Amino acid sequence: MRKSDQPVRSSALRSVSNTAKEKPIVGLSERVYETTKLAALFDVLLGQRYPAAEILKSVSLTPEELHSPKARISLAELMAAYRNAIRLSREPHLPYRVGSSIHISAYGMYGFAILCCPDFRKAMTFAEQYHALAAPLAAIEFTEEDGLASWFIEPTAPAAIDPQLYRFITEMQIGIHISLMRDIMGSRFAPDEIRLSYPEAEDFGLPRDQVGCDIRFASPTNQILFRSSWLDEAASLGNKTTYPAIVALCDDLLDDLKLRVGTAGKVRELLLHDITNPPTFADVASSLGTNERSLRRQLQQQGLSFRSLLDELRTQMALKYLRTTKLANEEIALALGFSDAANFRRAFHRWTHKTPSEIRGE
Repeated sequence: MRKSDQPVRSSALRSVSNTAKEKPIVGLSERVYETTKLAALFDVLLGQRYPAAEILKSVSLTPEELHSPKARISLAELMAAYRNAIRLSREPHLPYRVGSSIHISAYGMYGFAILCCPDFRKAMTFAEQYHALAAPLAAIEFTEEDGLASWFIEPTAPAAIDPQLYRFITEMQIGIHISLMRDIMGSRFAPDEIRLSYPEAEDFGLPRDQVGCDIRFASPTNQILFRSSWLDEAASLGNKTTYPAIVALCDDLLDDLKLRVGTAGKVRELLLHDITNPPTFADVASSLGTNERSLRRQLQQQGLSFRSLLDELRTQMALKYLRTTKLANEEIALALGFSDAANFRRAFHRWTHKTPSEIRGE
């Protein structure tokens, strides 16, 4: 390993704000993410005439499936594709080029919500809080202080094990950030400085003429710094009416992602098969091919319990019924497996600290 491959970085990304959207815990092998980043990588490498089979080695998708809105990949597959790119291409600015080829229109509802944000500060906050929708192999954090705004970028632990992959992900994410900020703020946007936590390397790096600023190496963290005055400009494409509606859709997407991932996702799936007569904890453990003690430990590692998952699903369904239907409380109670409306009302108040009638009146 060359000395330049050794990342010099802080032990962890700066603490994420307590107001950030709760992010789902996703296993590396769980195929739950859209293919936006993989498709961009594939298109760039295919344009360099590399064989499709080599680009997608260890990825369980065909070239035809890459641009399908129904296709899903895992983080392990995405890392495999990045390693394929490192192995195949000798382009000196490949990670940045791939990242900068991704525009806001590629991100579906996540991108549309950023575009609709009524001001740029809200756009930065939204991008940070809903980053889990974008197949993240890096944690990101936005800060603003004393007239200077900053994005912090730190590849996740599995990616950070490989120093070359760490650099690839960091520089691709920098390309994505600059591309998206130019999409919403205008093509003249440029950072004031980029800081990288590793020494300059010989295999690939950031193109100074394209990022438009100085690059400092061997810094404590990976950062994109720019003047806060950029955030004061009018968001010409923002829309105060459309934005909350799109955020609600992104909430649904994030909830769906949480539903499908990890041990908790498998338990949720079993409970949803029959929420009126939900399986017992023992039945769920048996269906998952494990014992109750092991399942309880796995859920505890995710900060959850069987009861909390059942209550969470019942809460979500109750809120949906109350807000979108005219079903009586008695009917909702039966649909959620309660013996009568009174028991449902007590449970609902325990979950939400509100009554069903208060929800209907909102």
